This record gives sequence, C-alpha cells and structure tokens, in this order.
Amino acid sequence: MIKVIGTIMTAAALLVGCGEKPAETATTATEAVKPIDINMSLVFTQNELLTQELIKVSDKIRERTDGGINIKVYPGGQLPVYKDNLEQVVNGADWIAVEDLSYLGDYVPDFAALAGPMLYNSYDEYLAMMDTQLVADLTAQVEAKGIKVLNADYMFGFRHMITNKEIKNSADMAGMRIRVPGSQLFISTLASMGAAPASLPFPETYAGVQQGVVDGLEGSILTMYSTKMYEVAKNMSLTKHFLGTVGLYISPKLWDKFTPEQQKIVNEELAAGAISNTNELVKLDAEYTQKLEELGVKFNEVDSAEFSKLTADVYNQFPAWSSDIRSKIGAELEKIRAAK
Repeated sequence: MIKVIGTIMTAAALLVGCGEKPAETATTATEAVKPIDINMSLVFTQNELLTQELIKVSDKIRERTDGGINIKVYPGGQLPVYKDNLEQVVNGADWIAVEDLSYLGDYVPDFAALAGPMLYNSYDEYLAMMDTQLVADLTAQVEAKGIKVLNADYMFGFRHMITNKEIKNSADMAGMRIRVPGSQLFISTLASMGAAPASLPFPETYAGVQQGVVDGLEGSILTMYSTKMYEVAKNMSLTKHFLGTVGLYISPKLWDKFTPEQQKIVNEELAAGAISNTNELVKLDAEYTQKLEELGVKFNEVDSAEFSKLTADVYNQFPAWSSDIRSKIGAELEKIRAAK
C-alpha cells in the first residue's frame, strides 16, 4: 500500500513539473465559496417564541451550509424594523427582514389586505391561505419590486386588547389610547373599533403603559407573557382583531448569490421552523393563558359581531387596494372552510 501511494505522489509531482496541475478537489472548490454574512432584523424580544425559533433555524442553516450562510439574528429592534426593515431588503443589503405582511402593502397594496382585520378563525385557515394561487400571484408581484418572500407561515397568535380595563364593545374602547405599530392598517382598524391609536416603538410600550402615556396595547397571549406586560396591564379582552403573522423577506439579488444547494437548505429549514413554531404556539397559548391567570390577568370575551361589522369598512379605506380584494380573500376562505 505504501508503494502504491508513493507511486501516485510521484506521478502528481511529475505532472506539476511539466506545468500541469492536479484536478481541484471538491473540498478546495467548496472553500472557494465566500461565506455570506446576513443580518436578520425583527422587533420581537429575545425570549419570545418566534425569536427562539428563528435563532434555531439560523443555527441549522449555518451548520448545514458549513458556515456558507451565516445569519445573525437581531431581536428587539436593535436594527431597523417596520418600513425601514423592508427598505434594507429593497436596497439589496445582506439582510432578512421579519415583518407583518401589511408592510408589503407599500409595494403591492393588495398584500396588506391578507393581514386585514377579522379574517381568520384558526391558524390552519391562515396556513391554507398562504398556499393559494391568490397569494402566489401577489408573491410574484412583490418579488418584482425587490422583495422575495422566503416564508410567510410564521405566526405568534391572535391579537387582543391588553389593558387594565375590561373591554366588551366599541363603547368601552371609546377614547382609549392604544399602542399600535406604525402601520396604517393597524391604525385604521383600531380607530374603527373605537380606540385612539397611538404609534409607539414597542421597546417603549411597557414604560408607556406604566406611566399612562398609553392606556394599553394590542398583542398576543405570548407577547403579553414573554414581555411581562402583565405587570402593568391586568386584562386581556379577546377581540382576535388580527392574527399575528410575519413573513421573512430577502433581496432577490442576495438570494441569487446562494448556490442551488444553499437555497434548498434555507427553504427546508425555514419550512421546518414554521411547523415547529406553530406546534409550540398551540401549546404555549394554553400554557401561558393559565400562567397569566395565576398572575392575576383576567380574560373576557367581546362582542365579536359588532367589531366585525365596524372593521368591515377598513377594507374600503385603502384606495390602492383592489375594490374586490376582500371578496377574493373571502372566496378563498370559503373554499378552505368547505374543504375541512
């Protein structure tokens, strides 16, 4: 065996001596691919489920690509979020933005309607909606604007009113200053429900409620527990006015820098992460509800029919939306519900 190896090495040396190089090994070719460092920006805090799931996904992508795709997760608004987050993507930065679907409405208006008020009755309905041709068409349109939707199956729960006052109807919300993200869809929806929407950076919301700058906020059960908002607001009114969801967005130019194998890995891990996130979400909804009750939080039902009627006009308040977008979404939801 030693003699054979020596013969091979001698032959290789002769080739080099004649001006010929041995064939490049697979390892050398792989090492020649420069690692891509990517910032992932999201407003969710470090200990929230969504953040933890995305950190796990990023770690798996890094591992499976041998460090070729290195995603660093920046939670809690450390980097630009909301509209500024999407602008980084559109500008072609090495960036992944994690934001509500409504922010895509700045580029393809009808996309925002998918995040409209009082649409979904369950998590499964939303996931099924993301698989429709309607969403596929909108996704293609937004990609043409410089935003590739990597995955839109990540949820963090139905959004409710978090205050120190029990809210059952619009009269109870009259004049209440409720913190909302800086999105016109959120602002219009809360206004239609009777509140006085107040845009406030989320990291400032805890102190804002504590100091009376705002009377409360709207958010999910997971958000209330994970951010300890229960320390300053002891009531959750189950309005379910929005289903809290996010998409992960990347520049098509950056995506095209990935090898086909890297693209496959990213898609696979994001899909697996979304499934894991949903499974954990269902468990934590029940677990955190119990924990919040033990911490003194009171939950109450609301007049959903009244709020649905009041928020219906929100779909008419965005001239850039197609006039029939609400009916198109409704038709898809009817098919989804009929297929159950």
